[in-house]
Amino acid sequence: MFRKILTAVTLILVALVVWSARNEVLEAITYLANTNIWFIILLIPEQLFMYYCAGQIFFSYMAAKKDAKKISNWTLMRISFELNFVNNAVPSGGFSGLGYIAWRLAPYGSSAGQTSFMYILRYVITILANQTQTMVAILALVLMGTVPTENRYMLWLVAIICTAVVIVMAIMVVIVGNKKRIDWFANIVTKFVNFLVRKITFGHKKKVLKDMVVHKYCMELHAAFLEAKEHKNILKAPIIWGVVYSFLEVATYWLVAISMGHPEFLPQIMVAEAIGSIFGAILPTPGGAGGYEASMAGVMWALGVDLGLATAVVITTRVIVLVGTIASGYGFYQHAISKLNKKEIKEIEETEKVEEAEEIRDTKEDE
Repeated sequence: MFRKILTAVTLILVALVVWSARNEVLEAITYLANTNIWFIILLIPEQLFMYYCAGQIFFSYMAAKKDAKKISNWTLMRISFELNFVNNAVPSGGFSGLGYIAWRLAPYGSSAGQTSFMYILRYVITILANQTQTMVAILALVLMGTVPTENRYMLWLVAIICTAVVIVMAIMVVIVGNKKRIDWFANIVTKFVNFLVRKITFGHKKKVLKDMVVHKYCMELHAAFLEAKEHKNILKAPIIWGVVYSFLEVATYWLVAISMGHPEFLPQIMVAEAIGSIFGAILPTPGGAGGYEASMAGVMWALGVDLGLATAVVITTRVIVLVGTIASGYGFYQHAISKLNKKEIKEIEETEKVEEAEEIRDTKEDE
């Protein structure tokens, strides 16, 4: 029953994602009529390699650890496709991907805290690489002088946003790197989330996070950080794969722009993709749909690209990526879910019973 419900929910979510993008799909079909189809075909191996690089950020880190189980390249590819599918099909701003990858990597000896550290590490590496690309692109645009005078403020705005993102990540590192600070952070998060849940449920649900569980999770995260700090060599491979992955993200849009006869728009795409990625990470919609496209096309237009052309590049790319994500990931994801055996289902049911009992006890104590 559990698997049937999960399958049904997944199909509904995929249907909603496709339905919400129906207008973009129709527009993309129109744009594709005026493109060089060979560059579009080139997107297939480019996307597959990009997903492989995303997986290698995780697994090259795990491979460098002595206590981790070995994962074959085929398994790596499959899990990468599954994770990409979950992040783009489930409306959760990336949190669904964290939960899913923690479940998938558990059999390979990775704890929830270790997996979370790798997940955060992936975003830190790719975001820093992305921001570096963006600064280089901004410098190139200034030197080329192609940005309209009245819109040069956009370069400063993007530079400020990129700097702010780096500062936020630096603060995260400071918190995770100290036991007292991360303990304080765990307490704050637990109290805030439980307070928010009580308000939203009008007091019907008292707790959703438990102090002991959150504390243990944060300590695992802290331990993984200290291990990486002590053995910096294990970060070399993830950083290299992350840099390659970040460029391939931009290259996806660039190939579409080239297919439309405009290879010169690479700097504009690099700047716009950085802003789009931020919106994609913040918005709760699947893959940041809506805000990602609008922000990226808007930034490209402000940087001197015709709005119609910018929209064509962004929408065509996003639709191609959406189709590729579903085609490459859904089957593997469904197969992984179907392997939930009776023991795992029983453990899930037992955990739910324990949580219900604890919730009833907490409610009585509050009364």
